[in-house]
Amino acid sequence: MKTVMKKNFSFVFFALLSIVLILLLMTLIQCSAGLTEPEKNNDVRALSKAEEDIVSSSASFGLNLIKEISKTEPDNNVIISPLSVSTAFGMVLNGANGKTYDEIKSTLGLQSGSLSGVNQAYQSLSELLTQIDPHVIFESANSIWYRQGVTFEQSFFDVNKKYFDALVQELDFANPSSVDIINNWVREKTKEKIKSIIDQIPPEAVMYLINAIYFKGTWLYTFDKNATKEENFYVTPDNSVKCMMMSQKSKFNYYSAEDYQAIELPYGNGDFSMLVILPAMNNNINAFVNQMDEKFWSLLLDNMKEREVNLWLPKFELEYKIKLNDALIAMGIKSAFDPYNADFSKMRKEKDIFISRVLHKTYIKIDEEGTEAAAVTAIEMGTTSVGGSKEIYMRVNHPFI
Repeated sequence: MKTVMKKNFSFVFFALLSIVLILLLMTLIQCSAGLTEPEKNNDVRALSKAEEDIVSSSASFGLNLIKEISKTEPDNNVIISPLSVSTAFGMVLNGANGKTYDEIKSTLGLQSGSLSGVNQAYQSLSELLTQIDPHVIFESANSIWYRQGVTFEQSFFDVNKKYFDALVQELDFANPSSVDIINNWVREKTKEKIKSIIDQIPPEAVMYLINAIYFKGTWLYTFDKNATKEENFYVTPDNSVKCMMMSQKSKFNYYSAEDYQAIELPYGNGDFSMLVILPAMNNNINAFVNQMDEKFWSLLLDNMKEREVNLWLPKFELEYKIKLNDALIAMGIKSAFDPYNADFSKMRKEKDIFISRVLHKTYIKIDEEGTEAAAVTAIEMGTTSVGGSKEIYMRVNHPFI
């Protein structure tokens, strides 16, 4: 895949369970080309209280996750989808118990409401997002793959089939073809944008819970390709790189404060949008990310008003991968990663499994026509007994006594 401006500017991308689907935080500039305004769709149903709680908690979870990642990757492009991570953990939540359950629920921001209510809200919001705009493709798929011969609670599978429409599949993890089967599912659900999520299955792995998201939206106001020009992109005030800069002049929801500007770029009928936040030139991007909180988020959204704006936006294509263990532990999901204290007894009554890895991959492409994005989260469950400690390997393929 051709990568444009790889590691040359810092931004954050995340998908939310809300009308504002995508947030890009980047170091940008602004300037020209005019368009007419298509009719927007005003028939979006109101959210239920449970759905509003999921939306609010997803925004908070996303901001906190971004802050943790920016601490360890201050100089890299970061592209994450908290919606994908949250959905994958929504499935895991149905197998958790005790302190492990409380920590996951709290970190996701879902303290209020029953598990049944949380499941129903995830289900109805997913249906809403996939149907809200006929001019935008939004797809979310879930799957659970488990090691052949290892028993799990059927009720855990049933609830995830019902509310998350999860594919549940038993596989021979010892067979290398299992890696291809899982990756082929990922490839299919992301329209080939993410080709793999795992490269091997460790002996102690007994389950993968995977969410895949695909988004493709055409700008409500497309950019004129003839107006795209090569310009400088300032990585720092004193250091620039070349990039292809799109431009247009039109009416957008816009807000400016002393230290940043923000603009909302709608897709399709206007029910999905990208929010671009531009810190002042001398602001440190990581410091800016760390001061973003729910108060900042609410203030921004409440104060955006339609204004005519001259806009410049980089054209780019990027992919990203990360293991989220450390960030999630720092955010409060601790016992789930502890082999001896994790409680997933609603998933497997033996209480001998824990989260060994949370793998996350994302892709985004922005051009004159719109945005194409994909995200995959794979939660790998390991065991302290089955597979890992019971299987012995001895390969006598070299000189021996």
